[in-house]
Amino acid sequence: METVIYGILKEEKARNLEMQEAHLREIMLLPKGTIVTKDISGNDYYYLKYRQNNKIKTDYLGKDRKKVELVCRGIEKRKHLQTVLKRLKVEYKQICKIVKD
Repeated sequence: METVIYGILKEEKARNLEMQEAHLREIMLLPKGTIVTKDISGNDYYYLKYRQNNKIKTDYLGKDRKKVELVCRGIEKRKHLQTVLKRLKVEYKQICKIVKD
């Protein structure tokens, strides 16, 4: 016979997995790396630097501050989601220790 708490934990385990998958999908769509500013002849030019297959890549973003701000917000959101994902994985391991099926 299954207790109410055990049933709730089984539901939480399934919900946790769904959230992990959703966060992973969203993370894959967001930019990664850092914004680098270069001053060339008194003008600021913005670049996105990130690692891909053990190589450092640099993408030119241009001079448009609005575009750069959007990329910055995307990077911040990605970092936040990665932190949340780590917490979900820890929680999932704890639930798995209790709910064995």
